[in-house]
Amino acid sequence: MMCRRSMYRRLGVSSFPFFCRFSTNRDVIVFHSLLYKPIDRVTRSTLVLHDLLKHTPKDHPDFPLLQDALRISQNFLSSINEEIDPRRTAVTTPKGEARQLVKDGFLVEVSESSRKLRHVFLFTDLLLCAKMKKTSVGRHQQYECKWYIPLADLTFQTLDDSDSSPSIQVLPEHEIEEMKIKISVLKSEIQKEKKAPKGQSRVDRLRKKMNEQESWLLLHSPTIPFRVHNKHGKSYQFLLSSDYERSEWRESIQKLQKKDLQTCLLSPVELQVLTSSCFKLRTVHNIPVTSNKDDEETPGLYGFLHVIVHSAKGFKDSANLYCTLEVDSYGYFVSKAKTRVFRDTMEPHWNEEFEIELEGSLFLRILCYENCYDKSLLNKDDNEIVDKIMGKGQVQLDPQTVQSKNWHMDVIEMNGIKVEFSMKFTSRDLSLKRTPSKKQSGVFGVKINVVTKRERSKVPYIVRQCIEEVEKRGIDEVGIYRISGVATDIQALKLVFDTNTKDILVMLSDMDINAIAGTLKLYFRELPEPLLTDRLYPAFMEGIALSDPAAKENCMMHLLRSLPDPNLMTFLPLLDHLKRVAEKEPINKMSLHNLATVFGPTLLRPSESEIAKAQHITSASDIWSHDVMAQVQVLLYYLQHPPISFAELKRNTLYYSTDV
Repeated sequence: MMCRRSMYRRLGVSSFPFFCRFSTNRDVIVFHSLLYKPIDRVTRSTLVLHDLLKHTPKDHPDFPLLQDALRISQNFLSSINEEIDPRRTAVTTPKGEARQLVKDGFLVEVSESSRKLRHVFLFTDLLLCAKMKKTSVGRHQQYECKWYIPLADLTFQTLDDSDSSPSIQVLPEHEIEEMKIKISVLKSEIQKEKKAPKGQSRVDRLRKKMNEQESWLLLHSPTIPFRVHNKHGKSYQFLLSSDYERSEWRESIQKLQKKDLQTCLLSPVELQVLTSSCFKLRTVHNIPVTSNKDDEETPGLYGFLHVIVHSAKGFKDSANLYCTLEVDSYGYFVSKAKTRVFRDTMEPHWNEEFEIELEGSLFLRILCYENCYDKSLLNKDDNEIVDKIMGKGQVQLDPQTVQSKNWHMDVIEMNGIKVEFSMKFTSRDLSLKRTPSKKQSGVFGVKINVVTKRERSKVPYIVRQCIEEVEKRGIDEVGIYRISGVATDIQALKLVFDTNTKDILVMLSDMDINAIAGTLKLYFRELPEPLLTDRLYPAFMEGIALSDPAAKENCMMHLLRSLPDPNLMTFLPLLDHLKRVAEKEPINKMSLHNLATVFGPTLLRPSESEIAKAQHITSASDIWSHDVMAQVQVLLYYLQHPPISFAELKRNTLYYSTDV
């Protein structure tokens, strides 16, 4: 039998207990230096450990230490072995069990009041939060562990449980929208450069810039809090953009916690080995941005998805039920629509239609909730969702299926619940067209001067009534003009205004305020010519680009004076109305910039004939991304301007030429 001391010497240490117990920092350094020697040295040491363990009695005090050392060495060899099976999903725990990777993904953590992008790994017995280390070119990427929580000690923390929640830096929504527009412009430029000779080097530079912008968006967009707490230590907070995603993480953790889990405390070296193994174990390799996709991958759908949520069945008890719809864009999911609450039922029949804008979307998610009426939960922050998720599911948006003219009916099964819905898709090229109405007796799709002349009014009746109703009961509504109204309600209002029935006022007073706001937006969007006219559109684009404040002021006021009277007299009351809405920004969350983002393209986007003249731009989709930032800036300029009087503008007309 080999002498125990000689075996210790072959391992490169004078005393094995000293080597294995890591009682001081010096001991950790000794072990680290051994691990990072050439692989053959570690392999030989592992074989010696195996031999030593075989000849050591199980009741010997060194036996468990030898077991730990052998396990650590084997894990280390597995983690750095280049021939490793890429499907490997587990490492060995101190008890010799397999520590399986269950789920991983990129999440935004609130750390020291700032946002940090982390890669989070959920194992069968612990949750590990890591960040990617900066490495020099040519070296393998490595993770650094920021913290971990044994699942046996993990609880989900709510605001009521925490003494103080970390302050969350939330950017104004207009900054998020501006970045989306910049990314859209870059995408258009990349497509053009791909067709140009020798354009690859510029494509690479544009892709790098787009990656930076999409990464910024991924970091700053999420606002839904997801808190985890270590019963014996700290609390940590993530921000997610999707309640679906938060529910998935919570459910995965809770499912693992149903097992008989013991608290696992990792030594520094065990943590090092586990963190190193994450690089091989991970299932999500890149942050979810479009610039990381291959050219062959589907770019997703751009345009408008019309969805009708019909009904649901499979509930065990009566409840107050509603659904929300999420779609993905720019690498993350966002909530886009919400049905009404159907009360005290096991089979809700919503039959509500929504129009959802898609920006490179691949999936539609539907979440079904039970409405919570616990009054103690009403003081949550704006992004804290307290209603119970009854079920959730998603479908892939197959272009061949949804791009037909007919409705496509489908069913999502979720946790024993079946939600029935229909959908159809309209491409952005088609949705951007201003199509004149064939019937000139209505108001939608009819020139504004025709409507005002017929009504013998200065401002169309539909504009006056919608503005009045929004100011009466919608000016405090969170997201007014941004949140979509139910499409079926908007179409009903459109029909009433087009047929000029006597029931308009009664119908307006009973209608959801978001539907009324949506009807006003639809009216301006369907004008055969934009409110600020095709003729003046190029001048507006040039005027807003002027750098000299005085020159810009003169030009922008001159352009207003150049508008036809019906257009100007409609634009000015709308401008005043939007300013009054923005005064309530602390309540309704709608700033001047938010409102300019919503209304700018609607009031300025040229008609189809004008788009066709722009020969340097190949499609309606391109002109959207090319000019939309300027359209927003034009309206924002007037919203930020001191009050503008029609009479004052017309008085000044005497001193200026109206030729533009």
